[in-house]
Amino acid sequence: MAKFKIQNYVKESYDELVHKVSWPTWSELQNSAIVVSVASLIIAFIVYLMDFSFQNILQLFYENF
Repeated sequence: MAKFKIQNYVKESYDELVHKVSWPTWSELQNSAIVVSVASLIIAFIVYLMDFSFQNILQLFYENF
C-alpha cells in the first residue's frame, strides 16, 4: 500500500514538473541573475557602511570615557 502511494506521488510529481510548470527562458534567468547580483551588491555596501559608521561612533564613544 505504501509502495503504491510513493510510486503514485513520484509519477504525479514528474508529470507536473514536465507538463504543468512554466519554466523561465534563458534570457529571463540571466535578467533575474543580474537583478539578484546588483541587489546583493547594494545590500552588502549598505551593511558595510553601517558597520563602518558604528565602528567609528563606538570608537569615539570609548575614547571619551
